[in-house]
Amino acid sequence: MRRGGTYIDATVGLGGHSYEIAKRLGAPGHLIGLDKDPAALEMARAKLTGEDFPKVTLLQCSFSEVGERFSRNFADGLLADIGVSSLQLDDAARGFSFQAEGPLDMRMDPQSERTAEQVVNHLDERELADVIYEFGEERRSRRIARAIVRSRPIRSTVHLADVISAAARPMNSEQRRIHPATRTFQALRIFVNRELDDLRALLEAAPRILKPEGRVVVISFHSLEDRIVKDAFREAAKQGSMKLLTKKPLMATEEESDRNPRARSAKLRAAEKV
Repeated sequence: MRRGGTYIDATVGLGGHSYEIAKRLGAPGHLIGLDKDPAALEMARAKLTGEDFPKVTLLQCSFSEVGERFSRNFADGLLADIGVSSLQLDDAARGFSFQAEGPLDMRMDPQSERTAEQVVNHLDERELADVIYEFGEERRSRRIARAIVRSRPIRSTVHLADVISAAARPMNSEQRRIHPATRTFQALRIFVNRELDDLRALLEAAPRILKPEGRVVVISFHSLEDRIVKDAFREAAKQGSMKLLTKKPLMATEEESDRNPRARSAKLRAAEKV
């Protein structure tokens, strides 16, 4: 990291990564934080103050907009921690988790139009099955979609989780390891927030907005995201615009996973602009 440089945290969340970047940047630097979620930005704003801290600019927007908002050779580094934040997961009113009663919302940006409730109750059975299969990699997608359609209207997270659990009972030890609703909830969240499209847009813009030797680091949490990052970095390396810094993704150690169980599935990839 270059002290005094310009860095973009494309997924501010609660400001944990931004805080560590800010400490290293120092007063001459500039940290720009992006997030769809205004509640997250307000909490991060309170955290990102300190002696010898850089200039901090926080913007409520999707990281898919970096190509439009920042000019060529603008940043020394770009970080994106993909997926749902702890703030969103732990707030039952946001509807991201099936472990607590809440509305079927799942929007990272509360102002966006499409909610999970609209998807669950208005998509036809085939479209719903396709969403669950494509974005959740759920093999039982057709059975789950059929059960959802028969149980409409579904208004709450717990009701949806119960419908899925009844339709997709675990048949083997691998399926018993995770809750039957996990993949479907993941699929709905990704679809509602256009997460994979946003990730592709970010990766496409990264080589242009980075300065020479600027680095992009992406942390992903499931195979769909990781595959997109891997393919984008490899393609950029093949074209000569980026150099791979991680041939294989970096994973959390056992000790790190014990401290933070959500880090268990995290995969970090990095590349440098040539």
